[in-house]
Amino acid sequence: MNDNDDKDHIAYRKMFSSLKDKEASMDRNIPRPYLGIVVMLGAVWGLSEAGLGMSLRSCASSLSGSIMTGVALFFIASAWALTKKTLGVAQVIIITSLFKMFDALLLSLPIQHGAVANPIFAFLTEAASFLFLAFIFNEKLKEKSEGQALMGGMAALLAVNLFPLVKYATGIPACVYPGTGYPLSLYYSPVAVFLSAATVPLGILVGVRLKVLETKLEEAALGRKWRYLVSAATFILCLAVIALIRLT
Repeated sequence: MNDNDDKDHIAYRKMFSSLKDKEASMDRNIPRPYLGIVVMLGAVWGLSEAGLGMSLRSCASSLSGSIMTGVALFFIASAWALTKKTLGVAQVIIITSLFKMFDALLLSLPIQHGAVANPIFAFLTEAASFLFLAFIFNEKLKEKSEGQALMGGMAALLAVNLFPLVKYATGIPACVYPGTGYPLSLYYSPVAVFLSAATVPLGILVGVRLKVLETKLEEAALGRKWRYLVSAATFILCLAVIALIRLT
């Protein structure tokens, strides 16, 4: 009986040890919030929006909107690759939208102005398009650069086709190509598609590299609060640069 009891005890300990190993593995697979890096991504994106937007007071009459689509999908792809969560993408959209509102405040523009509300709507369509495709794309395809390029081009194409619906969301029609009634987002859609086919793979690469960097910093026991301070400093610095651009 004692031998049997010992065998049962050993078997139980092995089973318990195996369960603990599985739980530890699951814990390692749960992504961290990466809030500090997401804040920095949103801040830099917000700054680029102000820089690329140039004249926020009127409709774009060139390729700026299509270029901004490619830039937006770069940051959206980075946030997604970093966090692998819809929440990460939502956070970067919120931060960028706050920057857009701050930019409008400096120019004494209301939130309902077409140069403010419409770009924020564009952020939402770009994020929704990317997340939809990220959900339906095969996992192996998403790991390949050509699959990521395809996802970027398709996300841009879907987003620019959704954008004319902005008039139903904000009450402000999309900008049209001069002399026509054709929305700029559709007129320059090939530019947005080809640019996004390049920026999305690049954004995913940056997100993965940032994730590795965060892991190394965590292993090096560098305090998370210090990393949050760096992200907060980046946030404030980007706001200050926008203020400098608009007030000088």
